[in-house]
Amino acid sequence: MDSGFADTWDMPELPEVEALAGVLRERAVGRVIARTDVLAISALKTYDPPVTGLGGLTVTGAARHGKFLDLDVAGLHLVIHLARAGWLRWHDALPAKPVRPGGKNPLALRVHLDDGSGFDLTEAGTKKGLAVYVVRDPADVPGIAALGPDPLAPEFTPEALAEIVAGRRTQIKGLLRDQKVVAGIGNAYSDEVLHVARMSPFKIASTLTGEDVAVLHRAIVTTLRDAVARSAGLAAGDLKGEKRAGLRVHGRAGEACPVCGDTVREVSFADSALQYCPSCQTGGKPLADRRMSRLLK
Repeated sequence: MDSGFADTWDMPELPEVEALAGVLRERAVGRVIARTDVLAISALKTYDPPVTGLGGLTVTGAARHGKFLDLDVAGLHLVIHLARAGWLRWHDALPAKPVRPGGKNPLALRVHLDDGSGFDLTEAGTKKGLAVYVVRDPADVPGIAALGPDPLAPEFTPEALAEIVAGRRTQIKGLLRDQKVVAGIGNAYSDEVLHVARMSPFKIASTLTGEDVAVLHRAIVTTLRDAVARSAGLAAGDLKGEKRAGLRVHGRAGEACPVCGDTVREVSFADSALQYCPSCQTGGKPLADRRMSRLLK
């Protein structure tokens, strides 16, 4: 079954961004930024400090805040949000040819390090969402300041999750994707978490029992930790393939559920889709696919 959304697994989420931070910690920390080439001005969301101010400074750390990547450059922070179609491409030796705009994955930013290595930020497609910030404090980035708790942080306990869902008349799928509620989970891993928890994506958050919350919390933490562990140490170019290979239901509509063998189903929306297993998650009942219903009228 071709949903038209098969590439949504490609969008970077917490495990991939954590792995990219690991790549930068291993390869960029300790190096000096020689220069930065900005090719897509629209991607640059700040002007003070200027991106040129990173030149001559040493990279001292790399971290993740939800889906944001944070490169600490001697106290200044190059913060990157890859959005739907952005990616970081590492080069042990940057190409000698001058940067040229365009191509299948057009360049937005190139960072040159003093040993000739560096990385590109690219963004495919026509809908541009890649965002680059240069700030003195990561909290100066509005998206980071508004983030909910990190699901892999010690303070993200079952009790904390119980407080999050209490009184919220929202479908649990949407709640898990809300970065102001829980940081780092997107479309793909929310599908995976709910499959592990054997929970309908349409279940209303406020109806979760104490046992439901415990099961969901365990599914969130184990699913993300497993994905982070699988991605650790991989080259940036291998991360998308690892993510795809590790997904059990997301992007697999029409395939057999790896747990029970039932057919993975899909619900389509305007610009995305979710996948689930009816036998594992909804008592064997298919969820209404509003887009398909309209097509059948």
